[in-house]
Amino acid sequence: MKRVARRISETPQKSFGMYQKAAALAGSGRDLIHLELGRPAADTPEHIKQATITAILAGDVHYSDLKGTASFRAALAEKLRNQNRMDVTPADILVTNGLTHASFAAFLALLDPGDEAILLDPFYPQHIGKIELAGAKPVFVTLDAADDFALKPELIEAAITERTRMIVLVNPVNPTGRVYSRTELEGLAELAIRRDLLLISDEVYEDMVYDGREHISIGALPGMAERTITAFAFTKSFAMDGWRLGYMVAPAWAMPGLLKITANDATHVNTFIQAGGRAAITGPSEVLAELVDHDRQKRDLVVRRLNQMPGVKCPSPQGAIYAFPDISAFGIPSQALAERILDEADVVVEAGSFYGQSGEGHLRVCFGSESLERLDEGMDRLSRFFNNLWDGRDGAPASEAKRGSA
Repeated sequence: MKRVARRISETPQKSFGMYQKAAALAGSGRDLIHLELGRPAADTPEHIKQATITAILAGDVHYSDLKGTASFRAALAEKLRNQNRMDVTPADILVTNGLTHASFAAFLALLDPGDEAILLDPFYPQHIGKIELAGAKPVFVTLDAADDFALKPELIEAAITERTRMIVLVNPVNPTGRVYSRTELEGLAELAIRRDLLLISDEVYEDMVYDGREHISIGALPGMAERTITAFAFTKSFAMDGWRLGYMVAPAWAMPGLLKITANDATHVNTFIQAGGRAAITGPSEVLAELVDHDRQKRDLVVRRLNQMPGVKCPSPQGAIYAFPDISAFGIPSQALAERILDEADVVVEAGSFYGQSGEGHLRVCFGSESLERLDEGMDRLSRFFNNLWDGRDGAPASEAKRGSA
């Protein structure tokens, strides 16, 4: 019989939102400024490329350890101990094809059909499909925009049922740019321990923090190592999105199950790119510092320009590469507004509703995906769009001063 498995037909592919709409315009000749996709604008640093080329020329082109090369995992363990304050050895680390692969393996290895996994809304949409492929059910806990999307254990506890298996955390947060405080994480850890729940912690933006804020890995908190799977990647920090290189830290009891998934779907990660990953974390620290500082400059530009536009309010993100401006003053659903911005301004942004109920009334604007010059041009286009939209409101005085055009 010509049919796909029910686990596929019953879990339709989640949309990629405005990215798909913009991709359909490829070849149209329109000069689109892409602020929708979390893709680094920078090139991968040269020393990382060179380490990979050297590994290829040295013949590191064959099968290697299923969990990742010994030298790479040793370097990762040292990084995790020093930077993330996690008490780990190389045996606790599994190298993966990006963070997407790590989270897929974790959901498939740890969730049974009928289990529930709690996601914080606004959420990262790609986690949903993986949970559903495992036969489990995503459950959403709505955070309050008026409270800066604070992580409150009491909201999460109200959603826990007898089927709840895990809580999914993204920190720093895509799409809001929040960096959770130690107090917030300690409250979540206490809840997980008391209710005997697992944590999947997506920390792909761990290095992208600003203004002296501290990123804390929840798996490093007391009592959490045995119940936390922490996933990392080189995608954002080192502009290595096309390399598909990530890793996870897991307790010993979970590692055989995780390895059963990864060994069967990928055997192991490409051997020679692991040399590039090792070079990234053992190379000069100023390379990463410069990449992060450049994103900070772009954040400051975007937040300043957005706050000059009528009807737009944009807090400064504490981390990640996204601004999450409030556009509720226009009374237009965020998806409809994002589509109008594409059609009328040739700028691609994502609708806040793409990230859940509490994202409505917002747009997600990626400041990491274009150069400073292109970002400035994008802000010019958005400024013209929002000024015209503000002046066109019912009852708006025609003489109302325009803002943000500079």
